Amino acid sequence: MAGLGGRLLAAAAGSRGRVGPGGLRSGPAVTVVPSRSETVSRSGAILPKPPKMPFGLLRVFTVVIPFLYIGTQISKNFAALLEEHDIFVPEDDDDDD
Repeated sequence: MAGLGGRLLAAAAGSRGRVGPGGLRSGPAVTVVPSRSETVSRSGAILPKPPKMPFGLLRVFTVVIPFLYIGTQISKNFAALLEEHDIFVPEDDDDDD
């Protein structure tokens, strides 16, 4: 938990400086990527592998595709409503080139 707090503090420092062992240092900001930095316990034992999520990409697509479709339908219906009430009507440009 302390490691997460340190990474969040470093991300909050951003361009103001970098957080290091000696405190706040000036220099380029480092992008913080969440990762597991500890591989051994205090006694020296190797920690077990983190759990792997099966079908991760399939789960992403089963969530993204339906909500993308729902968002598309909402946008289409709202655009039709705006056009029906003459709030936004696209101009018909004649391209007689």
